[in-house]
Parts: sequence; structure tokens; C-alpha cells
Amino acid sequence: MAKMRADYIWMNGEVIPWEQATVHVFTHALHYGSSVFEGIRAYAMNDGPAIFRGPEHFERLLYSCKVAHIPSPLTVDEWMEAAKAVLRKNGHHSAYIRPLIFRGYESLGVDGRACPVDAVLATVPWGRYLGAEAIEEGVDVQVSSWRRMASNMLSPMAKIGGQYVSSQNIVMEAKDNGFTEGIALDINGHVSEGSGENVFIIYKGVIYTPPLASSILGGITRDSAITIAKDLGYDLQEQAMTREMLYLADEIFFTGTAAEVTPVRSVDRLPVGDGKRGPITQAIQNVFFGITEDNAPDKWGWLTPVAL
Repeated sequence: MAKMRADYIWMNGEVIPWEQATVHVFTHALHYGSSVFEGIRAYAMNDGPAIFRGPEHFERLLYSCKVAHIPSPLTVDEWMEAAKAVLRKNGHHSAYIRPLIFRGYESLGVDGRACPVDAVLATVPWGRYLGAEAIEEGVDVQVSSWRRMASNMLSPMAKIGGQYVSSQNIVMEAKDNGFTEGIALDINGHVSEGSGENVFIIYKGVIYTPPLASSILGGITRDSAITIAKDLGYDLQEQAMTREMLYLADEIFFTGTAAEVTPVRSVDRLPVGDGKRGPITQAIQNVFFGITEDNAPDKWGWLTPVAL
């Protein structure tokens, strides 16, 4: 994978050259994972870039800050303006947007609330997270041996840096075993999510997805897929599901800012349905990519245009 970089990055209130965005090796977040972040996409439209559901992402960023006891230096509107400024400065028509808020360098104690809070926002070019061909052909996944965190241990609904050691375990194990991605179960043995994606299972025409109580992140793209599916007239149910549902499924797809809407073609080397993208998955993709890439009407107001 090519190194991600750009010419400019926002850091602590200023847009500065990329190389100048540095931190001390004793930064608290480097030692203890005391950071919160978001992943957001800007899509290329006819008149320039448009940020996909930016306010919702920044609202979740502030929620993560609340849970982690890390104050955000900006409001939702101010984060949106920072994202627009960096897109303009870098001249990006499409980009992955990464805001990050973290505890900086002051002390090495576990309680880092005495440390200063630093913040950055980057925009970088990024293609299909699971591969360019995955959108049509699907990906091969395994059920991970790693369980998702219980909600009385950590905070599954927040994007806190240290928690993503769990996600690293899931995806590294999957790749080492010859798969593209893993699907983890929750502490009760119910289907949870991938290392960075929500999961949807289609069985006999009904779409199922794990509820928030199954230790999932409340994904913004997940919410978009739910909205699209209901608008298309599909029966969609949020409910706890056993591992077997992954093997019974006629179709499975992932959602996420990075993964977008990606079909799953096999689980544990068992084909999902016919082993290729199914019609319901494709119908949801058509609407999603129609809005984000083909200039179809943005009927839900998900896109925020950015004038370059």
C-alpha cells in the first residue's frame, strides 16, 4: 500500500506543511492509546469535493471525546470548516478525512488529564479500502477467534484509539490465514462486526444487522445503508444473530466509511449464496454510489459541497 500523505495538514488551529506535523515520543497517546478519531470521505462531484455526512461524523467525534474525557478544541461546525480548509489547501477533489484528538506530552502517568490536548485533521487520497475489485466481486472473510469488547469493559460506540488493538488482532489474524477480513463475535457469541466494518446479513429477502447491544460501532454508513434499504422497501431488522446466520445467509455485505458498501462472497471458505454479489446488495450499492459518485439526487442531504 502506498504511503499516505498530502502537502498540508491542519494541526492545533493552523494549516501547516505535512512534514511539520510532529509530536514528542513521550506523547501520552503514543503510550496509552489516549486518542479519539474519525474516518470521513469526500467524494468528487461535478463542482468539486463534497463531504459525506460530515456533521454526523463530527458529532460522533465529540461523543468519543466525552467518553474518553478528552475535550475537543472545536465544535462540529468548526471541525467542518477545518475539513473544508484542508481539502482546499491540498486541492483534493476526493479524499479520506482523518481528524484526531489526543493527549500530548506532559507526564507519563496513566491518568493523562494533566497533559495538553493536541488535534490534527488530514485529508489524503484513498481508494477502495478492501480492494478495487471488492465492490463487485466481494471479499473472503473468516469468523475471528478474537471476541469484540464487552460494553462494561470499554466503549464500543466510541472511536477511541487504544480500543483498536482489538481491530488489529481481528484483521491481522484474518490476513495471516489467507482472508481479506475477519468478523468478530461479541462476548455472548453473537455476530458483532468486522475490524472496521458493520455487517449486514440477508436471508430469504429480509435484511438483518446486529444491534448496538452486540458491541458494534454505530456506523454512519451503516445508518445510510439502513435508510436506503427501507426506502427501497426491504424488510430490515436489527437483532442479535448467531454465527450460523453467516453460513445460512443468501447475501452478506460490509459497510463503513473506508469499506463503503462491500459484498462478502465467502465466510470460513463457505460460499455466501452463489459466491458472488447478490441483487439486494447491488440495489443498495446502486443508490449509495449513485449519490456519492454518479451525481444522483442527494435526497437525504448527505453531501456538503466544498468550493475549491
